Amino acid sequence: MGNERNANHMEDLTSYLNDHLAGSAGALELLDRLVETYDERPVGGFFRELRDEIQADQETLKELIATLGEEESAVRKAGAWMVEKFSRAKIQLSDSREGEMGLFLALEGLALGIHGKQSLWRALAVASATTPALCRLDYHELEQRAVEQYDRVEARRLEIAGKVLNN
Repeated sequence: MGNERNANHMEDLTSYLNDHLAGSAGALELLDRLVETYDERPVGGFFRELRDEIQADQETLKELIATLGEEESAVRKAGAWMVEKFSRAKIQLSDSREGEMGLFLALEGLALGIHGKQSLWRALAVASATTPALCRLDYHELEQRAVEQYDRVEARRLEIAGKVLNN
């Protein structure tokens, strides 16, 4: 009974981690588009820096999954890739008014994802009290980095909100 419960616990944990890994894959796909679209403008540097930080967070998550002796879910990553491709139809990026709205929506999606990542680190900090394999990371530092990322993305989003949401 105990081994079965531990196996179910590990399966749930791995599934949860893979969900967040898939989310990070989608975010990186979107950030690649944003970097490409806005590369020649000051905001391009913002997106490059954010992409590097999210890539580092993704690597931390991959290492955690490996430390647990589990594998990344190819199905979830493929799903994230598909969602990002479908979002291209909704999020048009350009200098036009539609492009500004696309940028606004992209920033909102990133903000929501980063908030989810903050929740991930907070939940893992709590779980690490009873799951020794989770004790290897500084969840407070990871959570603080997510808070800082969120604040920067949200500031950019609100910067253009007035432009795109007014008549």
